Amino acid sequence: MAVRAVRGATQLDEDTREHMLDRVAEMVTDVMESNGLSVDDFISILFTATSDIVSEFPAYAARQLGFTDVPLMCARELEIAGAMPRVVRMMAHVETDLPRAEVTHVFLHGAAGLRRDLARTHTDE
Repeated sequence: MAVRAVRGATQLDEDTREHMLDRVAEMVTDVMESNGLSVDDFISILFTATSDIVSEFPAYAARQLGFTDVPLMCARELEIAGAMPRVVRMMAHVETDLPRAEVTHVFLHGAAGLRRDLARTHTDE
């Protein structure tokens, strides 16, 4: 079994607690489903959020999904001129038998435009 990093990102329409928790839960769940992972496969998750998100800690959404024994951390994204607003990103370290090239990184909603070269994307269509 190998340790792999899997990435995800989502963009919020608005910075409200319920909306942020829903979008982050959707991102985490999609990462899990896309890679055949369970909570027990996760070693740790780092969440980042742009400075315009202040309604709740993104890690709280993962806790609500059952990530009670997984180390979670939240941090601020760099404030770069012209960067996409209201974005939550995650980088999870997981144990999996997937080869690195088969790990699916998930970018949802407006964040799908961040790394079209890297990920299978999902959008509001």
